[in-house]
Amino acid sequence: MNRQISLTEVVTRDGFQIEPGFIETEYKIDIIKRLIKTGIKRIEVTSFVHPKYVPQMRDAEAVFQGIAEDKPSDVKFISLALNERGIERAVAARTDEINFAFSASEAHNMKNTQRTVAESLKNIKTLVKSAERENVSVNVGIATSFGCPFEGMYQPEKVLNVVQKVIDMGISSVILADTTGMAHPKQVRETCQQVLDQFPQLNLQLHLHNTRGMGAANLLAGIDAGVTQFDSSVAGIGGCPFAPNASGNICTEDIVHMLHLMGYETNINIDPLLLIARELEIKLGRALPGQVMKAGKSTDLHSADWQPA
Repeated sequence: MNRQISLTEVVTRDGFQIEPGFIETEYKIDIIKRLIKTGIKRIEVTSFVHPKYVPQMRDAEAVFQGIAEDKPSDVKFISLALNERGIERAVAARTDEINFAFSASEAHNMKNTQRTVAESLKNIKTLVKSAERENVSVNVGIATSFGCPFEGMYQPEKVLNVVQKVIDMGISSVILADTTGMAHPKQVRETCQQVLDQFPQLNLQLHLHNTRGMGAANLLAGIDAGVTQFDSSVAGIGGCPFAPNASGNICTEDIVHMLHLMGYETNINIDPLLLIARELEIKLGRALPGQVMKAGKSTDLHSADWQPA
């Protein structure tokens, strides 16, 4: 089994996108620079979308400009784009990769993009060609890969059919997203195993949410199936604005802590990561889902003289 696990940090995109108050550009830039220093190599920076729909991302160009200086060569900056204009902006900002996304669910896809799934696939095919002309790497995310709050739970066959359509476009990197945290470990393991068995050359990633408390278990199920790349968010913040109760990505520092205890390697230094998470809780002014930032690491020992307050 591969003991090396790669995490893509999504706090400044998926994490911040549903925050009601605008988070200043300088803070976004600072948190990304600090995340790089923890050892994180992949960061989904922002979305190049119309600010009318996602006001939090209205400073996308400014954020990229602020993080460009002294960027390590082994760090990848990723952005989300939904149309040709988004690609133009992302390329001009010098993104390393572009994520395109649609939903396996007709109902969710219509709420999210105002398109049918077939229409989204046709659009993405055009966008992929545009990105390839610019020599920018592409990942295609499939939202609600394991279930939809409007349509119910999915069997692996549904996902396999959708992945086949994406691969037919020439795509080699796919992200299966548990957008509203409906998946359970058995389902994740079986689905990922079948996808990798049928498409062994596919670069498969998982985007998991902890909405119902199964995020870490689902990640381990993905690892059992052979997946080694996952999205996560500092302090476990984030969620989809186009689905009910879609709270909480899996928490970066909690996942790093768990994986390191289990003998996996992430090349991420958890101590500065915990500091970032604790400061983010102060910044947002509310309790955040992350647990290790509250309890401390399992390896943090206390004096035998400790007494309850």
